[in-house]
Amino acid sequence: MALRLRLTAAGRSIKFNEFKLSKRQFSREPDKSTVNIPSTEIVTPLPPLTEPMPGLPTPIYSTSKFEGNTTEVTTLSNGLKVASEKRFGQFCTVGVVVDSGSRYEVAHPSGISHFLEKLAFGQTQKYGDKIKLLSALEKHGGICDCQSSRDALMYATSADTRGLSTITQVLAEVVLRPILSNEEVEMAQQAVAFDLETLAMRPEQETILIDMIHSAGYGNSTLGLPKICPQDNVAKIDKKTIFQYISNHFVPKRMVVAGVGVEHGALVEYVQKYFVDSPSAWPEVKPSALSPDLSKAKYAGGIVHEDCEVPLYPGSDLPELSHVVIGFESCSHQDDDFIAMCVLNMMMGGGGSFSAGGPGKGMYTRLYTNVLNRYHWMYNATAYNHAYADSGLFCIHASSPPPRLGDTVDIIVKELVAMSGHCPDIELKRAKTQLQSMLLMNLEARPVVFEDIARQVLATGMRRSPTYFIEAIESVTVDDVRRVAQRLLSTSPSVAARGRLGTMRSLQKIQDTISNPPPAPGRLSLFR
Repeated sequence: MALRLRLTAAGRSIKFNEFKLSKRQFSREPDKSTVNIPSTEIVTPLPPLTEPMPGLPTPIYSTSKFEGNTTEVTTLSNGLKVASEKRFGQFCTVGVVVDSGSRYEVAHPSGISHFLEKLAFGQTQKYGDKIKLLSALEKHGGICDCQSSRDALMYATSADTRGLSTITQVLAEVVLRPILSNEEVEMAQQAVAFDLETLAMRPEQETILIDMIHSAGYGNSTLGLPKICPQDNVAKIDKKTIFQYISNHFVPKRMVVAGVGVEHGALVEYVQKYFVDSPSAWPEVKPSALSPDLSKAKYAGGIVHEDCEVPLYPGSDLPELSHVVIGFESCSHQDDDFIAMCVLNMMMGGGGSFSAGGPGKGMYTRLYTNVLNRYHWMYNATAYNHAYADSGLFCIHASSPPPRLGDTVDIIVKELVAMSGHCPDIELKRAKTQLQSMLLMNLEARPVVFEDIARQVLATGMRRSPTYFIEAIESVTVDDVRRVAQRLLSTSPSVAARGRLGTMRSLQKIQDTISNPPPAPGRLSLFR
């Protein structure tokens, strides 16, 4: 019998020599043609693993203890905060987070934050055009990005630590001294218009529905203002409008410069030089009476819906889907119930019906076991918990074919009501373990650590360590989960729906079902 072994590595095939094994060698009977080995062979025993190898020097163990990375925070003379955390590595992430976002645009045309994303890292006073600015970053292997949210605008760069001075100067130029030429603003208008056109053609509706559910919950103010620029405002937002907004919002007391993988003293020195000592562009702008909106978010609840045809996936067999989101007011990220609310969110979990299994996918969460695994016609059921400085929104997004939309609403409402009921200990333990592991795995990424530092310092002036959150998660009890679930259900529901809505339930019916849930089904209801 011939046996051929082949090893493939790095695109090359290495062929071992062919060798033959005779049938006699596989036989239990001894081969008389071979030399017999005496049964009195002496075998030297291996040394035990519990004892050190003889003849080796005594090992010397380190006595130092790892205390974990600490975040240093310095407040400069003008109120600007600088926060950093030293980490081993050749590259660092440095950025600026501004207390600015769509929630502050109540006195301005909605969509300015959307424009600022497109205008970021463009022409500045020092760098005559975008190419020169990007070239300065590329000399240190740098990349850059800008992201806006409802309550913050983030400018971030990642580069070689030896280029810390350059990337800090680039950030200062981008944030404090942009030119915003007419050509750049026109290109931003085209980019925003393209985003809106793309969103209208995509089958994924999550981005649009998030805006709709916030509008349903908070109305046309604060957190209810759209993050996506409305179509009517694309042509209204010009250079003057943008400068009026940023001259009032991009001020030192509303900004944090954060860095990961840098020396704190060096970062403070460069921030002082480029952000404080160097003049900004704002004195050249006329002062505006449009000061930042400091009003608190007021949750009211309501419904926002759009009857339309949702685009299909090209070349796929998936049917047309209608989407619905049902939510309640949760709590801010500084609330005592915030951690318990996160555990409840993880317990509900969910996802798409075609999600692959595996560690961290949450295949044992309630929306998988009770919804997606039981109703084959439901294509998505996912829980979200949006937390802000003064409020929050807990919601479930579900999608199904239009004829099944009414049944989908009934099933989701049933699961929302069941949140305040029985909670097995093993289910709570699984949710807490998954939340803890997700927290630690996310913090392995340097950009995530940067955002965590910047957001915490912006909100509270300090950063709590991951150990604090791990212990807080572990201390959550079954009673805590029931209590926060009851807190959610005590608020008025918010509903957002998009697609063909012929079978959609009314807001009043949803409210009545939550207030007076039907009795639990009997054992034989499965066969009815």
